[in-house]
Amino acid sequence: MPQRGKKRTAVVRSVLLAASVSCWPAAAAAQTPYNIAVPVDKLSLIFTQLFGPEGLKVDSQALLPGEQPHTAHFNSDFQSEFSQFSTALTSQLVTVPLPSPASGFTYRFDPGLGVFTRTSQSFGPILSERAETIGSQRSSFGFTYQKFTFDTIEGLDLDHIPAVFTHDNAQLLGGRQDLVTTTNSVNATVDQFTAFLTYGLTDSLDLSVALPFVSTDLSVIADAHIQRIGTTNELTHFYRQSDGSVGTERIFTAFGSASGIGDITVRMKNVFAKNGPNGFAGGLDIRLPTGDDENLLGTGAPGVEPFFIWSAAYGVVAPHLNFGYQWNGSSPLAATPGSGESKSLPDRVSYIAGADFGVSPHLTFVFDLIGRYIIDSPRLNQETFHALDGVSTFPNVTFRNESFNELSGAVGFKVNVIGRLLADFNLLFALDDNGLRDKVTPLVGFEFAFK
Repeated sequence: MPQRGKKRTAVVRSVLLAASVSCWPAAAAAQTPYNIAVPVDKLSLIFTQLFGPEGLKVDSQALLPGEQPHTAHFNSDFQSEFSQFSTALTSQLVTVPLPSPASGFTYRFDPGLGVFTRTSQSFGPILSERAETIGSQRSSFGFTYQKFTFDTIEGLDLDHIPAVFTHDNAQLLGGRQDLVTTTNSVNATVDQFTAFLTYGLTDSLDLSVALPFVSTDLSVIADAHIQRIGTTNELTHFYRQSDGSVGTERIFTAFGSASGIGDITVRMKNVFAKNGPNGFAGGLDIRLPTGDDENLLGTGAPGVEPFFIWSAAYGVVAPHLNFGYQWNGSSPLAATPGSGESKSLPDRVSYIAGADFGVSPHLTFVFDLIGRYIIDSPRLNQETFHALDGVSTFPNVTFRNESFNELSGAVGFKVNVIGRLLADFNLLFALDDNGLRDKVTPLVGFEFAFK
């Protein structure tokens, strides 16, 4: 979408949300406003509550045979299936590469000198791992902040997602051939604050804990238009306007926000083979479902990920490779939100290749290529909808289950501010359009190594 269009959408969203907050009671009393604000109980239900459990309703003064009043319901795969956007959002939220909980300072005991000495000039990677451990009975603490502003889903601009709603019993033709087409603008932002602590149980075994605090904001603006495919009488299907006139357009808005603890991750990392800074290690991540899944702060499911690390150092250059496989448990978010059912969240394979460059004793540059292969996950599919008149076509979206790969890049640096205090800066950027993507995600943080 052109930049001007994005700005216009942002302005409209701000005006609508502000008006919705201040005027919701009056709008509810009027029952037929031009702009309808839908209060959201839980963020995971935002799409279901936006269009209602019975589909998108329009006004009508037409009577059925027998002089019965006519209530028009319009339904869509968008209503029932786009709730899976919540699954995609939550998966992206909690499975983005967490900052490495390993300390930037790694030590080994020198028996000849009787003291601990640093094993590498480099301070290590930011979003990946190296095989080195922090050292026996040593510990480090860190804190990072990441901001995700999601831009696209499957390459489709989140400011312009089309969806077609068909009349119930559309196969009976006549007025039931009419459609409601919508253009939906989705605004999804996530602020993630992560605190992590690492302790060296032995020279070769580290224990780490990562505790995220998550703030999620989600809003949807649906611009709905009645398409009179099978009727010519405007009173058959219409939207009552705020001035009492009959029209074909209505704007629906839904919005909400939530903050709280996310899913806690516990990590064990053990070095199996080591020769100075070169080594091979393995470990296990255990994700605990401590975040509120109904408000998209966590997955609502446990996860287990064994992983393997190879890293080395050649002068100032320290390459590293990471590989892992995550098994996920069952979550309400993998089923229809609000149904009370649970299904397994998609498993995923993760792989990272990168290097850090210790260009000076106080500065390290980092580069990573980060991949994730998500297995049998819901994906948005763009299609052309063909109306029953055999002529009219409209853009539409549906969902399908499919495995896919996501590829991202990351660049950053670590600065030794003073003593054992490091400052971290990083940019994570998308290299493809698969899944739900943020074009650029900034990270800032610090870490401190204790004696």
